[in-house]
Amino acid sequence: MEHPDYPEFRLKLPGDGPTAYGRLLAELGNNGSLKFLVRQGSPVSASEWPGLSDYTRRQRSELRADGSLADAPDGPSRYWLATRDVECNSASAAASLVIGYSVSGPEAWRDASGHPLSDHLAPSWRAPRKSWLVRGSNVSGRDLVRRMWLGEGLASLSGAHLPPLDEQDPTKSSLRRYVEDGYEGTASYSQKRGLVDDLHAFLTQMRVGDTLATLSDGQLFLGQITGKAQQTDSPGGLTNLRRAVSWQQQGHPYDELPEELQQKLSVQHDVVDLTSVADSLSALGAPAPVTDEEVPPAPTKDLALAPVTDELAADLLVHDRAWLDEIRELLWDDRQLVLYGPPGTGKTYLAMKLAEHFGGGAEQVKLVQFHPSYAYEDFFEGFRPVEDPETREVAFRLTAGPLRELADLASRDGNKHIPHFLIIDEINRANLAKVFGELYFLLEYRRKTVCLTYSGDDFALPPNLFVIGTMNTADRSIALVDAAMRRRFAFIELSPRTEPTRGLLARWLEHEGKGDEPARLLDTLNDRLADPDFAIGPSYLMKPGVYRTGGLERTWRTKILPLLDEYHYGEGIDVEGRYGLDALRKAQG
Repeated sequence: MEHPDYPEFRLKLPGDGPTAYGRLLAELGNNGSLKFLVRQGSPVSASEWPGLSDYTRRQRSELRADGSLADAPDGPSRYWLATRDVECNSASAAASLVIGYSVSGPEAWRDASGHPLSDHLAPSWRAPRKSWLVRGSNVSGRDLVRRMWLGEGLASLSGAHLPPLDEQDPTKSSLRRYVEDGYEGTASYSQKRGLVDDLHAFLTQMRVGDTLATLSDGQLFLGQITGKAQQTDSPGGLTNLRRAVSWQQQGHPYDELPEELQQKLSVQHDVVDLTSVADSLSALGAPAPVTDEEVPPAPTKDLALAPVTDELAADLLVHDRAWLDEIRELLWDDRQLVLYGPPGTGKTYLAMKLAEHFGGGAEQVKLVQFHPSYAYEDFFEGFRPVEDPETREVAFRLTAGPLRELADLASRDGNKHIPHFLIIDEINRANLAKVFGELYFLLEYRRKTVCLTYSGDDFALPPNLFVIGTMNTADRSIALVDAAMRRRFAFIELSPRTEPTRGLLARWLEHEGKGDEPARLLDTLNDRLADPDFAIGPSYLMKPGVYRTGGLERTWRTKILPLLDEYHYGEGIDVEGRYGLDALRKAQG
């Protein structure tokens, strides 16, 4: 028997395929979920993907054998047709039957408005311990936290135009109907969608014993939910929806809160799930959750960058440890810096070595290289064409870029105390405002969140994500970074005219047991160049091939002089006569 409380649902097959139809049944399947009926005439994919359950494979085979899944009238194709209604144990089993691979039915099946089946289902299991933020400091211009919540022991939402609710734990679908009826003409579609999410969290997702947080006058107040949601009338409709809360009267200064907590508190919704930062709330003295058994909290570790060591300085041939200590301090304070200088100064090599040392290994380091066509969709996230390995069809899917992947990795439980590094090579060769998009804001305001362009998620850069960029100052085809970028990064110069780069080649030659002539020649060459941005870095002469027979002359002729030809292009200068090895050796006497 079809369930009278649920509408018809639809499932569009991948690759712009046809649409299947179905209904929830009143009976329960053997897994405890409501059974689901796939309508007669619905298309079913003829393909089966790896990972499809054995049960569904057998069901599809049996339905083909008895003619319940038949070829289309015009002959074999990518789809079969259901010749009768097909009963399945659950919505997920029905979706897997139709599509040919395992899928979540409550998310795959949609109603006529495009909302998922899950919105129509009452919540079942949820995490036993959750934490929430409910805003009450600016409700129609009034601070209800100080005025009412703390003194009367409650938290509330307005719900001024909400009709009387006839359900204790309303589903998101039913709340959507209530909001559409009550707020028609008084709220935009975006406001109504946000209101549905807030109401669903407050009325249905919250439980007695959950931790509640709110903000007022620069203070964070913590409490514990002690009662179920109630709907009532209130003056001006400001507090029509209420929950009883046992509040702590002592607040915590916002500016002193942990960075990850400040990020979550900056999300611009009236109700925010804070469960991901529950440990930070517990450290502030949040009430212990209601549990059957006391479980000791897991020990926490603080985020820290590995200290500079003598071994690191020796490996990098940096004679002044204070220079490395300064880089470490800049990274810790600003979270991002740029190493800039002319070619051959070892910017990328140094960035990788520092990231691996400070982060504790290469596993926490990701490198990307910017170029003029690099975009936000490449860097963070965007819709990209993805080929179905079975059908060979191409569809656009939201795909994470390197920054999103690294941010997600850094923010996982167990990783939050481990530094993760993103190295951006040639950072000035891309349109930075275009590549970073709204993330430009987060580079400066690490304690805030932004709503992402594509996914719509509220996103913040994890505190343990550090960025090191490299910039070639001799690349005049790309304008130098703008003032906004300079404000967001600390800039460290690597120049052959200053330490530690100036003496690097001499120290390397000594370490390798070679003569110092290449270092003296390089210093003489750079002294003759008027523009420090076109100075020649030592890495050109720190390769084994340079020290084979004829290697120095070959490197000078094929690597260094062509750079100087470009530098003096159109000036009519004899580059070989001024910068060739013979000229430099003669100048040294």
